[in-house]
Amino acid sequence: MFQTAQRPSGRSFLIDAIKAAACLLIVMHHLAFYGPMSDVVAAAWPGVVNWLFDHGRLAVQFFLVCAGFLTAGSMAQYESLALPDALKLIWQRYLRLAIPLLAALSFTVLVTEWVRPGFEHTSLSAPPDWGQALAHVVLVQHLLDLEALSAGIWYVAIDLQLYAMALGCLVVLRSWPSRGHAVHPSDPVVDAQAGGDARRWVLWLGLVCASLWWWNRDADLDDLGVYFWGSYGLGLLAWEARRQAFWVKGNALARLWVPALVLLLVGCVAWWLEPRPRIAVAWGVAVLLVLVPESWFAGEAVGRSRWRPALQWLSGVSYSVFLIHFGVCLAVNAAVTAQWPAALWANALGMLAALLLSLLLGDWLHRLVERHPPTVWRWWFWVGTFKASVALALLMNPMV
Repeated sequence: MFQTAQRPSGRSFLIDAIKAAACLLIVMHHLAFYGPMSDVVAAAWPGVVNWLFDHGRLAVQFFLVCAGFLTAGSMAQYESLALPDALKLIWQRYLRLAIPLLAALSFTVLVTEWVRPGFEHTSLSAPPDWGQALAHVVLVQHLLDLEALSAGIWYVAIDLQLYAMALGCLVVLRSWPSRGHAVHPSDPVVDAQAGGDARRWVLWLGLVCASLWWWNRDADLDDLGVYFWGSYGLGLLAWEARRQAFWVKGNALARLWVPALVLLLVGCVAWWLEPRPRIAVAWGVAVLLVLVPESWFAGEAVGRSRWRPALQWLSGVSYSVFLIHFGVCLAVNAAVTAQWPAALWANALGMLAALLLSLLLGDWLHRLVERHPPTVWRWWFWVGTFKASVALALLMNPMV
């Protein structure tokens, strides 16, 4: 059953700013984590490198909450979903995620084998095999306990699982009849919408509590979407709260503060059970999205600032940058280490160059692959390209 709902206005600026910051942070985290340039730079600036090494991964929480927030907006048109419709949407989501991923993996696999002969480092994955390559195509490499061919690929698989879980909730709602008294007796359409919103909120909130209070405390579940649902679900709930939550009568401010207090209670219980900085960051981002005025979403404070187009651009290419940056960082690490293995200036400039080249190649990947319609034909093309790159990689180093 389809019901239209208005998205929060002015999404672009605040969401774009969060995604842009997270994009830069995750690239710098991997530069600090994988070395060896960062090992040389850490001797001069240990505080900066160590902070990026230890805490840069918190950028994932920014992505998770924003992904949940935007997913809730895209699902607002549905009060519930039939299973075939949900499966169709999951397939479309898979294509959007997998096509640029396969293109980036084709690049990374070849870079890895190209630098391998003269660059011995733990950041290099082992040469791929065909079963491992197939697992990457269908995003189950971590579920099968196989080595990833690039950094951060686990997140793509988790994103798909979380999206499927969110759609699964709408499928469950199809068999969960709305009950209770009419909120708007004179307008049955509004009443039906309110009932659907209430049931969706309750279901999402229950799963958020289960994830934050139980699943996320079990590290053995970190290959499954349920482990990350707490952060993703906070984004879903933040979007629903931003629609001026349905269960409180009164002014708009109260309708924002009440769901914020619910999120506060959920977060406090999660922290009491086990203090986790990553969950505190996710909670903070969610509360920010609930309570900030509309002008923050519209970016009225920055107006036509020259920074605004840059943020919008970086947000738009952030997924492609995330996919391509590991291969770029490998190539720059290998080149700098071969020529200036201990020179501080060269390794510091190398880290900066890796960041800038990641942005440049991410923009190319976005323009050439990601922004095009995710058709089945394009998927087959990039599956074939990825398989060809795996075959070429095995030919480049047959004795490894």
